[in-house]
Amino acid sequence: MTTALEMRNITKQFPGVKALDDVTFTVKKGEIHALCGENGAGKSTLMKVLSGLYPTGSYDGEIVIHGDVKRFSTIKDAEQAGIAIIYQELALAKDLSIAENLFLGKEFARWGVINWDRAFKESEKWLKEVGLTDVSPETRTGTLGIGKQQQVEIAKALSKNANLLILDEPTAALTEQEVDILLSILREFKARGVTCIYISHKLKEVFSIADSVTVLRDGKTVGTYSIEDITEEKVISLMVGRELKQLFPRIEPQTGSIVMKVQNYSVMHPDLPGRKVIDDLSFEIRQGEIFGIAGLMGAGRTELVMSLFGGYSGAVSGTVEIEGKSVRIKSTQQAIKHGLALVSEDRKKYGLVLGMDVKNNITLSSLRHISSGGVIDHQKEIYQGNDYMKALRIKANSVETIVGTLSGGNQQKVVIGKWLMTNPKILILDEPTRGIDVGAKFEIYTLMNELIKQGMAIIMVSSELPELMGMSHRIMVISEGRKTAEFMAEEASQEVIMTAATGGRTG
Repeated sequence: MTTALEMRNITKQFPGVKALDDVTFTVKKGEIHALCGENGAGKSTLMKVLSGLYPTGSYDGEIVIHGDVKRFSTIKDAEQAGIAIIYQELALAKDLSIAENLFLGKEFARWGVINWDRAFKESEKWLKEVGLTDVSPETRTGTLGIGKQQQVEIAKALSKNANLLILDEPTAALTEQEVDILLSILREFKARGVTCIYISHKLKEVFSIADSVTVLRDGKTVGTYSIEDITEEKVISLMVGRELKQLFPRIEPQTGSIVMKVQNYSVMHPDLPGRKVIDDLSFEIRQGEIFGIAGLMGAGRTELVMSLFGGYSGAVSGTVEIEGKSVRIKSTQQAIKHGLALVSEDRKKYGLVLGMDVKNNITLSSLRHISSGGVIDHQKEIYQGNDYMKALRIKANSVETIVGTLSGGNQQKVVIGKWLMTNPKILILDEPTRGIDVGAKFEIYTLMNELIKQGMAIIMVSSELPELMGMSHRIMVISEGRKTAEFMAEEASQEVIMTAATGGRTG
């Protein structure tokens, strides 16, 4: 098998930081090559060098494509060499049609007039290449689900004659069915000789799709291995530089009294009259335990926790008791007052102000603790920020580091720190480890254990069944807004959870 790509001795520096340190990376033609490493290991920086975002002259080393040294000054230079990158956050114009997105910047036009017949015909050709035959090229892209939008992105890359496709965390927001479709498409491309670089924290996917894997750590190449010659456990230890003896370090629950009781709880859809997103749910949460919530996408998991936190606009019925007292929570301020905290599934949209620094974000929900007469005591803010930064082992130069520059795992710790500062009785974690690396996941799991030891109750929503089973003490399954099962952790299996999640009977 011939070599499609060599990145030789790549070194990239930012002020005070060496992001890449003499990295060497080789990919064979027609293979799917996984690139693994913790957040901050250098994966994205390396791909930005390869895709021309960081131009020649801003780094040391060489890029060799099919034996020829290449110098990219722009992203367009890389595209002309057959390189296309698809980021986790898709770069589509949601208000434009599929056809307009596919040929944006390279329209079929003469004398300023676009030939739409040709655009639609070409679009159909490329959509067929990615198995997207059930939508029209005239469809507005924003009306598609995330999975189909990603297929449009791949079609767009292929329309540029890409023969080296880079996918950065491509399945972070996809359902299991959409993941299966994507992996099937990549296998078809491989059979046609298309080379693919696949970046993912989800090692199960890596081992199901990749031929080879390269591991980066701290901006350096740890090694490249055939997928047949390495295990998931070995990849994890190479990524973090140490052995993780137990990926899910669950401890025995520190079970205390009932801290929350929910009975006959229903939530209406805010825009569809008569439709319930949560239908007659009843459950209870105890101090010192992790209560897991399982279900497929669209089952109502996020709507449930958002409504409990006062952040969902649909009408609510039923009763909620906190520490034996009936409460009616209509706003997030009331939720905080009653001892609830919610780490939402989309930390960038709902959890953080990315342009603000670490201390600003950590204190954002607790300003009354650091202010007097409506004036913030900035010295207190710095002290509090430093305390949480140290306690949560947030990796940042200082509390004045802008949050948007941190890795995903460290951003998630900032969100958790923000809510811990409110002194909650119940911490709700919605997809707590989405988009973060194995090492950061382990640190969050360890923190969860520390919190339940202190008597806090944790509600965890997760799409990752191994995580849910590995950390929860009890698991409730919901399907179409209804409770279909509840298990003690030792009774649960992926099969019975999935049966309940699809509305089937579990015995």
